[in-house]
Amino acid sequence: MKKKIALITGAGTGVGRACAQALARDGFTMVLTGRRKEKLDEVRATLEGEGHLAIAADVSREGDVAALFEQIETTFGRLDLLFNNAGRNGPAVEIDALSVEDWNDIVGSNLTGSFLCARAAFAQMKRQNPNGGRIINNGSISAHVPRPLSAPYTATKHAITGLTRALSLDGRKHDIAMGQIDIGNAASDMTERMKDGVLQPDGSLAPEPRMDVADIARTLSYMAGMQAGSNAMFVTVMATKMPFAGRG
Repeated sequence: MKKKIALITGAGTGVGRACAQALARDGFTMVLTGRRKEKLDEVRATLEGEGHLAIAADVSREGDVAALFEQIETTFGRLDLLFNNAGRNGPAVEIDALSVEDWNDIVGSNLTGSFLCARAAFAQMKRQNPNGGRIINNGSISAHVPRPLSAPYTATKHAITGLTRALSLDGRKHDIAMGQIDIGNAASDMTERMKDGVLQPDGSLAPEPRMDVADIARTLSYMAGMQAGSNAMFVTVMATKMPFAGRG
């Protein structure tokens, strides 16, 4: 193979941006996707190497995902790595105050989007020659224990763990390796509020430390660079002093 092709969802900012830059340095040809084309183009301009694509898509929509993977196959003929990174949080409210619309939006972004992309990648990796590849899901510390007022986000991240486990089993005979990176307090727009204080299980507000997204990118690079016969199935990378151990 002359090229290794990697797709990152939610690639326009934060974790996705840092991971795209790291994989490009590792020699991957990148496909970047997200809802905002201008952000994707900004990231693409920072990448080492040539031939990278930026394709706007809403991963919660089946048609968008089908068009995305059709373009990948037409352009490259294969996919070696999918990082299911796209996702969003919801309003910090108790479940009886959560609208069905917000629930569906969060499930669509975090879970349905990961399913649709994993399904398309799985099919591509089965039929390409040589077959196989690697799919890595962005779980979260919330795939283990919840934060207060986070029912939809926590539910989707627990479900991502189930998806990782199930596809790891089903992918064995096709040489498709599954992994999950559980991230805690990455320094991004989503966690900006943590500097000023966020709700704790005891009802208090407290600031929480955050970690550099470069460390997440290095972790993904390690997972993605393993030989086909090896796999880091679950990896947790988090701010050292975040209140995770003992939570819940």
